[in-house]
Amino acid sequence: MNFLRNREISRSLIGYGMVSLIFIIAAFAADLFCGFFVCAVCLVFTAMFLWITRNRYKKLAEMSREIDRLLHEEEILMFSACREGELAVLQNEIRKMTGRMREQAAQLKADKQYLADSLADISHQLKTPMTAIHLVAERLQETQLNTETRLCLTRELQELLSRIDWLIQSLLKISRLDSGTAHMEKEPVNVTDLVGQATAPFSVSMDLHDQNLQTDIEGTPVFTGDFAWSLEALENIVKNCMEHTPDGGVIRIRASENPVYTEIIVEDNGAGIPAEDLPHLFERFYRGRNADSQSVGIGLALSRMIITRQNGTIKAENRKEGGARFTVRFYKSMV
Repeated sequence: MNFLRNREISRSLIGYGMVSLIFIIAAFAADLFCGFFVCAVCLVFTAMFLWITRNRYKKLAEMSREIDRLLHEEEILMFSACREGELAVLQNEIRKMTGRMREQAAQLKADKQYLADSLADISHQLKTPMTAIHLVAERLQETQLNTETRLCLTRELQELLSRIDWLIQSLLKISRLDSGTAHMEKEPVNVTDLVGQATAPFSVSMDLHDQNLQTDIEGTPVFTGDFAWSLEALENIVKNCMEHTPDGGVIRIRASENPVYTEIIVEDNGAGIPAEDLPHLFERFYRGRNADSQSVGIGLALSRMIITRQNGTIKAENRKEGGARFTVRFYKSMV
């Protein structure tokens, strides 16, 4: 029996044997029948001790093999049914520990893959404008360029640099939200002021494309959150609607408040969102079928992260009349 090699068991058997020997000698000294009886009892208890100890170590060896299989990822860990007793408690605790280890290993694997995919996406998004910048810089070095062409190339270069700056800033904001280092204030946010500041940067572009902005704000709606972060989220939503609204189109923003939540609805009368894009619209680096060539697919993802961090929800859908609708709700209690 391999388990007899265990020093603890050997010492227990020696001690048990010495005590039994003393009782047996004393029993034989008192009476022959009593001596045989005590000897039989000691042998029975010794056999029971060995049988119980063998079963206990057999279970421990089984757990050891299962843990080894877990470490080598050979199969899913399934401990046998637990019974009462300290060994059963140990089995249960190890089962919970190994289950947690598997979950963490799976999460680490998923995070590693996500990081690799994100780095590939970021590299791709930066590569395109950087290539264009190199080409523009080479042309600007040409001595025969006239002033008008040089100014045009300079404006193009500024636009490319602005695009890279926006991309980097957005990625930094996403990383701050992911890591939990982004601090969000919890103060009353006036929705009228929020909508006014969110649409201001796009007024010139809307005028150039003859797009009509309509706002319909009931009363003075407010919600508890961070004004600056909420402004970032709403700007990205408005920007998305503006890019998918045709010349002469309409972008409408409605806002209202009730005892449960404050609601902001941004909608347009463009082509709408393709059905296959709706489930992935808020995923990072996802570019839909009708996405603009300059789109990088992180604006709406950032908006959702900001809104959900402030006890809010965002939903995208198509309007029956045509166009897209984004519904943002900031709840007054935890949901």
